[in-house]
Amino acid sequence: MEQVRAITNPLSDLISDDIYELLKTKNLINEKSVRDYQIKRKFKLLRKQKISANEAIEKIRNEYPYLQFDSIRKIIYLGNKV
Repeated sequence: MEQVRAITNPLSDLISDDIYELLKTKNLINEKSVRDYQIKRKFKLLRKQKISANEAIEKIRNEYPYLQFDSIRKIIYLGNKV
């Protein structure tokens, strides 16, 4: 029987599920960095759909309501490039 995975890999475009699961179980994943990577990736996808930067940030804010508009803007524009 195949084992059901409890961990979802938000970095599936970069690393395999097995590697992510191993890193996660060893506490080698920085959750904030993963979140920031996902935010940058979503912003890039929204902009490719011709959505304005402000509207894209607001859409992302709906997914991360604990982050302020300026915090998301800083993650997108001041962080490492995706």
